[in-house]
This record gives sequence, C-alpha cells and structure tokens, in this order.
Amino acid sequence: MSAIIYIVETLMSLLLFVFLLRLFMQWSRADFRNPISQAVVRLTNPLVMPLRRVLPPVRRVDTASVVSVVLIALLYVAVIYTISGLGLPPAVLWLRGAAIEILRTTLWTYFYAIVLYALLSLIAPGGYSPVQSLLTSLCEPVLRPVRRLVPPIGGLDLSPLWVCILIQAVLILLR
Repeated sequence: MSAIIYIVETLMSLLLFVFLLRLFMQWSRADFRNPISQAVVRLTNPLVMPLRRVLPPVRRVDTASVVSVVLIALLYVAVIYTISGLGLPPAVLWLRGAAIEILRTTLWTYFYAIVLYALLSLIAPGGYSPVQSLLTSLCEPVLRPVRRLVPPIGGLDLSPLWVCILIQAVLILLR
C-alpha cells in the first residue's frame, strides 16, 4: 500500500508543480514563446481555460491560475487522506494541508530552479537555451534583493547559496 501512496503522491506533486510553474511564469513575466513555457501552458490549459471563462483576472493576477493551484492542492490532500484509509479530512485540516503543500512545493521549486540556474551560469555563462531563459526569469526576482544585501565576493555571486540556505531553513520549519 505504501508503494501506491508513493506513486500517487509523486504524480500529484508533479501536477501541482506544473500548475504552480504556470503561475510563477505569469508573475515573473516569463517568455511564453519559450518551448518549455508552451508545454506548461498546454498541460494546464484543460483546467485553467474553463476557469478563466468564469473568473476574470484581477489586475495582474490571473485568478483562474490561482484557483486551479488551490483546487489541485485540495485534491492532492483529499486523495492522500483517502488512499491512506483516513477518509476525507476535516475542513480545517484540509485547508491547512493544502496551504502547506502549496508552500512546500513552491519552496522546492525555487530551490531546484536556483540550484540549476547557478550551475548553468557556471557551466555555460552567457549561453542561451530555453531552460536558461526560463530559469533567469523565474530566479532573478528572488535573487535580486539578496544581491543588494550580499554583494559578490571576488566576482563570485553567493546569492543563490544564501537563498537556498533560507529555503532549506523554512522547509525544516514546515516539517
């Protein structure tokens, strides 16, 4: 039974990741002509587009994407509770579990994105790839405030390291 829970949990986490990625790309104004961005949009359109007909955007926030992330997180918690044999969770636990899962997935997404972004900047500085373009638009808004506080030392940018340490500290607090 634990293997089934693991598989379902992994698939639900990936689904939540893709919907969060769409939301983060919108907020960071990523290039949606990028092949990776187009794949994310195609994967998430079956849920976001019907919601968009009902929920208009509020200023720069695409409410359909936000609601879809919340729905996927609520579904994630409900499925895990049900498969574990606990039935549906009480409303408070359900909402709390969904909020924690959104936060956890967000932190892990940014952790891996920043690590990959830092590695790509060391391996191929100044090069172009669709992945690097997407990572730049996602990571720069997070790294920029840290760069103001911690300037490069000897030409080495340590802001990704500090952000990853902060992310891990928050993840430890969420356990």
